Amino acid sequence: MSFSFDKSWTLFLDRDGVVNKRLINDYVKTVEEFELLDGVAQSIAKANTVFGRVVVVTNQQGIGKGLMSERNLSDIHTYCSELLVKENAFIDAYYFAPGLASENNELRKPNSGMALQAKNEFEEIDFNKSVMVGDSQSDIEFGKRLGMVTVFIGPAKNETADFTAQSLYEWIKSI
Repeated sequence: MSFSFDKSWTLFLDRDGVVNKRLINDYVKTVEEFELLDGVAQSIAKANTVFGRVVVVTNQQGIGKGLMSERNLSDIHTYCSELLVKENAFIDAYYFAPGLASENNELRKPNSGMALQAKNEFEEIDFNKSVMVGDSQSDIEFGKRLGMVTVFIGPAKNETADFTAQSLYEWIKSI
């Protein structure tokens, strides 16, 4: 399967485990806990030259659990953007779902709410010309429900994703 990506395409990125180091059995709750993964800034800089938009869509139930606030999350996303700009990389927008998994909120992946928010803000987004990169099955389901190309980040092949790569860096290098 081969695609010709250009500025008419949008890149959707999960955050934890794709952009930054995932904390096992915990949540990134503060700027101090946020760590970009190796090669991510360079990958996003390249993605900015290929795709029309690069957005983050992230489930953040740590807010729903009361472990962090929306302000904490905003500070983390501001910090992420500050790290990226040093490498001439940028994220157009961050979307998040603060609710608990048990609530099945429309915003929470695999539901489509965050993608619809992105399309509302950036009308040119065409889900059939979008890529979803994530490290969980809910990320892949999110992309599939909307007709996106899907990329699974992880050590083992994901049978439902269009592509599998060890990291965002590895996938971006291949396009």
